[in-house]
Amino acid sequence: MMLDKPLSREELKNVIEGKGAARRIPMMIHEWISPATFKERAGEYKTVLDQYPCDTVRTYLNIPAVFDAPPEDPSYRWLNFDNPFPQGTALDAVSALDDWARLDGVLADFPSPEYPGLITKDPPPENGVYRVGLWWYWLFERLWSIRGMENALCDFYENGREVHRLFRALTDFYKGVAARGRRELGLDAIWTSDDIGMQTSPFFSIDVFREFFKPYYKELIDHVHSLGMHFWLHTCGNIKPFIPEFIEIGLDVLHPIQKYTMAEEEIAAEFGRDICIWGGMDVQRIIPYGTPDDVRREVRFMFDTYFRRDGRFMLTAGNGMTVDTPLENLKALLDEALRYGIKICG
Repeated sequence: MMLDKPLSREELKNVIEGKGAARRIPMMIHEWISPATFKERAGEYKTVLDQYPCDTVRTYLNIPAVFDAPPEDPSYRWLNFDNPFPQGTALDAVSALDDWARLDGVLADFPSPEYPGLITKDPPPENGVYRVGLWWYWLFERLWSIRGMENALCDFYENGREVHRLFRALTDFYKGVAARGRRELGLDAIWTSDDIGMQTSPFFSIDVFREFFKPYYKELIDHVHSLGMHFWLHTCGNIKPFIPEFIEIGLDVLHPIQKYTMAEEEIAAEFGRDICIWGGMDVQRIIPYGTPDDVRREVRFMFDTYFRRDGRFMLTAGNGMTVDTPLENLKALLDEALRYGIKICG
């Protein structure tokens, strides 16, 4: 039996928009863990997860692959040629688009967001829970996934015009995706990823961000807002220099504020009033290697650090929970999030 019902759509909207805390801290730990990860123990993990609420309903959006297209639409892929690399080659180690001279052909045969298979599921039942549509890789991740990491980082200086042309096409595609998500699934938010930070610093300078990312980020966020939705971004690493830029362009939800890359107290004090932080529980050290008491202590630290009476804070994991997640630590995370989340909002 579930120990508490999910928050309503309106409660979650109020938290995100800074209009007031809910009856407890919103929790979406289910979004970053799958019982199937634990194979023969999947049932044990599912039993624990089923006892606790998840305050969102997530739908994956079927974004194109780099090389592989569905048989019914050969153009529904990012690149208009077949994979020349041996099976299993990591995309960040090669350049799929090895020559920018190929870009004209790629853009001429670019995938359409009207492809029927973009949305593969019916809308979830109308139960009043907030709906999120997700795809992975926005702009930087999409760039390095087709150019390779080394080339991508050099392209901002050596091939800026081509980067802009690609980002223009991607932005137009994503705008179509957002419109369909709202129209066909009744989404309340678009959620995507762009890991633009490393453990100690961003991947690139603020000037690169402002030239190549900020205009397209803002255009898509504005478009999503015009459709009546919020925009959620997952971005790992130290991205502190970019947070004022995110706030300026209207980003609604930022995940995860990765532990050990930034000082949580500083982030909360400087930015917690102006953007909703979807705080991510540390999955590098505390979840896999800590004790249940360590997990509970970290939950309370996060809540005490980020909580505000006007909302602007939700809890989840910092990234996907892996097979080394002890069941007792998962129980401690869920239980403390629910109990202390009710107490601090009381």
